[in-house]
Amino acid sequence: MNKIKVLWVDDEIDLLKPHILFLETKNYEVTTCNNGQDALDLFDEFNFDVVFLDENMPGLSGLETLAEMKEKKSAVPVIMITKSEEEYIMEEAIGSKIADYLIKPVNPNQILLSLKKNLDHSKLVSDKTTLDYQKEFRKIAMDMIQISTHDEWVEMYKRLIFWELELENIESQQMTEILEGQKVEANSQFGKFIERNYENWFTNTKNKPILSHEIFGELVAPEIRKKERPILFVVIDNLRYDQWKAFENIVNNYYKLEKESAYFSILPTATQYARNAIFSGLTPL
Repeated sequence: MNKIKVLWVDDEIDLLKPHILFLETKNYEVTTCNNGQDALDLFDEFNFDVVFLDENMPGLSGLETLAEMKEKKSAVPVIMITKSEEEYIMEEAIGSKIADYLIKPVNPNQILLSLKKNLDHSKLVSDKTTLDYQKEFRKIAMDMIQISTHDEWVEMYKRLIFWELELENIESQQMTEILEGQKVEANSQFGKFIERNYENWFTNTKNKPILSHEIFGELVAPEIRKKERPILFVVIDNLRYDQWKAFENIVNNYYKLEKESAYFSILPTATQYARNAIFSGLTPL
């Protein structure tokens, strides 16, 4: 088993010898230095798995060293260690995307826990996600067979998208291939559902989804009639639900999501039909 390589930077590194010896007994390979410039030189020359970085050092400070490390190799986790509990220092360090923040004096077990938390986290997440999807796989397959309504198809689609995004985070080729197989089956079953029900949605006003030409009347116009606030209606061509979920958190920094509604596109789904139907309120029929 390859040793995990640790770079420990502290201007009082000699006082930390017991901590270093403790880590070495746990199969960690520790490289030390006592200033920021030497740390950057070592950081450039070697590939470390994690860095312990003292905040208060002469010369280059810990925050300055951190900033340069993140410019060079942003993926390497940096654990900041400091005597200071001042809020602005914590905010600057956290803003620079540190992996953890420890207050001196630290004991060897604190150091070991921080290492395990940051280095083993990805593997633990990967293992749990894989196990959870394996449990969900059979349930999704059984539920897919029993779907009979458009609302159930919407929920199935959301479940598949959820697992697609989860599995992307752990980069499991085997699990991704299994999910792709489920999506192919879902597409096939959904196509048959559309064939059986699509025509009826234009004559039966009950038990039907909102269609493209009904979006404005069903979802937008009622908000305008309330006259409580200005309404901005934005249409983004070809934006899939999984793409929306990928950047939803960014939008949430500026806007609060109050409600999420699904609709079914009219056929053909080509822009000149489906998108234009949103604004005209008409269909090609």
